[in-house]
Amino acid sequence: MAEDKYSILLPTYNERENLPIIVWLLEKHLCDVNHEVIIIDDGSPDKTLDVAKELQKIYGKDKIVLRPREKKLGLGTAYIHGIKHATGNFVIIMDADLSHHPKFIPEFIKKQKDGDFDIVSGTRYSGSGGVYGWDLKRKIISRGANYVTQILLRPGASDLTGSFRLYRKEVLEKLVKACVSKGYVFQMEMIVRARQFGFTIGEVPISFVDRVYGESKLGGSEIIQFAKGLLYLFATT
Repeated sequence: MAEDKYSILLPTYNERENLPIIVWLLEKHLCDVNHEVIIIDDGSPDKTLDVAKELQKIYGKDKIVLRPREKKLGLGTAYIHGIKHATGNFVIIMDADLSHHPKFIPEFIKKQKDGDFDIVSGTRYSGSGGVYGWDLKRKIISRGANYVTQILLRPGASDLTGSFRLYRKEVLEKLVKACVSKGYVFQMEMIVRARQFGFTIGEVPISFVDRVYGESKLGGSEIIQFAKGLLYLFATT
């Protein structure tokens, strides 16, 4: 049986301060795991790609794979683009802005092996999971969105809008093809579709830390998008 390999997809947009730290943490926590880090930079004006090239020199081309795109094309398409280049049989998706700590990845891997899960999702809403650095309004919106989604969709996972997950590669390919949402709703649809297809989902409690550097990307328009997306999924699943 071939050794499992893990492809970590890191979509980036203006993450030059965060990228060296996240890559260093990944290498530190995955030193005994067969892995590659695929950086998908969407034409960041802050020259994130230059930083990525320097990191590639340090860690090697087999560990750091650069698959940039010309301009900002969004998360869903970044995953599609990344999967095409992934050589692992498992794919891990996470944010590059240090809100997801790589120290949880070995727990994801163990959980997947123990339960033979198709997907392992990091959850902020069960066990020892939590959110740090958010004001009360953000917490209420996130909890509320999650709660409403639980009632409407009964997805079989406690954290739907999180984006820190491990997938079997072929499962991720199938889900991405089936998803129609973009942006914030995309993560939620992935879990809802997974339930439709009968894929198994394990959960690992994680602590989510709000952005250390740079601007947060969640605003009023995302909340409206989320509500629309939720209604769409409720109507079609």
